[in-house]
Amino acid sequence: MTQPLHIFSFSGSLRKASTNTRLLRIIQSTMLPDGVTMEIFDLTPLPLYNPDVESEGFPQPVQEFRQKIAQADAILIACPEYNYSVTSALKSALDWASRPPKDAGPDARQPLNAKPLGIVGGGGRAGSTRAQLHLRQIATYLNMYPINQPEVLINNIRQQFDDNGEFTDQAALGFMRQHVENLVSWTRHLKASQVPA
Repeated sequence: MTQPLHIFSFSGSLRKASTNTRLLRIIQSTMLPDGVTMEIFDLTPLPLYNPDVESEGFPQPVQEFRQKIAQADAILIACPEYNYSVTSALKSALDWASRPPKDAGPDARQPLNAKPLGIVGGGGRAGSTRAQLHLRQIATYLNMYPINQPEVLINNIRQQFDDNGEFTDQAALGFMRQHVENLVSWTRHLKASQVPA
């Protein structure tokens, strides 16, 4: 019997018509292997990370975000590129998620710890390459386990959607599908290996 898995996904773009968010919707609707579910979370309600706010307790949207991360088997991030790096919305969300639980003891781990990670993204001529490299640096510190191949770096992403909103880059679709399949296989391998958190 196929082991059920749940992927928690979010996009670094807050735009309603974000092309990177649309990549997640394509994956959710057409690329999930048997037994796999995926949720797409909107980062818009999350406030900018502020230690003063954290000291008063996690805001409700942050609590929900952290809980969904903790409950997920794997994480999938759609990573656009702003000014050669990740977006402020994505960085702030990861900063909120990186904080240890309140009143949980000195050995408590933040919810992203030891989570398998998939990354897809697109942008201009460089296709979010630099942003994804920065995201991988962040993931290293957070002790996440990212998928390395195939990379999904879609250049000139807006031009890859036709007038009907259909994504036309067949090579990118293949990379996305393989990336998700590798994320699922990697997650099942880690769960079977019982890698300590």
